Amino acid sequence: MRRLFPDPADQVDLRTAYGVQTSRHVRANFVASADGSVSLQGKSGTLGNAADRELFQLLRAMSDVVLVGAGTARVENYGGAHEFDGRTPPIAVVSRSLDLDPQARLFTDTRVPPIILTCDSAPADRRRALDGLADVIVAGADDVDMRAALDALADRGLRHVECEGGPHLLGWLLAAGLLDELCLTLAPVIAGGTAGRIVAGLDTQVADRLRLLHVLEDDGYLFLRYSTAAAG
Repeated sequence: MRRLFPDPADQVDLRTAYGVQTSRHVRANFVASADGSVSLQGKSGTLGNAADRELFQLLRAMSDVVLVGAGTARVENYGGAHEFDGRTPPIAVVSRSLDLDPQARLFTDTRVPPIILTCDSAPADRRRALDGLADVIVAGADDVDMRAALDALADRGLRHVECEGGPHLLGWLLAAGLLDELCLTLAPVIAGGTAGRIVAGLDTQVADRLRLLHVLEDDGYLFLRYSTAAAG
């Protein structure tokens, strides 16, 4: 992988390039086609290449916890994160309804029990079904309060958060002003179809301009790293 901006270079140390110095940090990592699609054949993973998958694993290893929406966890058939560089961050799933199968890979194929971020209105029977399978955190009354949820994770020492989707979860983080960084892999593919964009569910447009930190390239794929207004 080479760096195009800033300071072009033929070799890049990815851990240095994606290093974070702040005590708390929320980073989103998404992939999209050249025409803006977030999925190909129904899944986001089919858009990436080997370099994207390597970066995906590295960013997980550099985080304390991987944050994902329940819909994405179901569609992508999430299991637990693999050990990488001696670290295995837990998966934290945001779910208001707790429509989660206790037999899913999320609970059965993992080294570390998942964390479920939910709210008071979640069905009590579904909460009981997760007893012993996950650390269930209640954050909010009728909806999951993302600020309270992130504070609860931080209280557990999970201060560097890696958000992997989906688009509605990214929208909630943006609407609450909680996103510090966006990493976007731009795939040299025209996907067509009706797949959505990386952000969904925002009631109003977000006009905050992103600050480009770097552009990396591998085999026509562009790896963009942006800082948001929330990062200061």
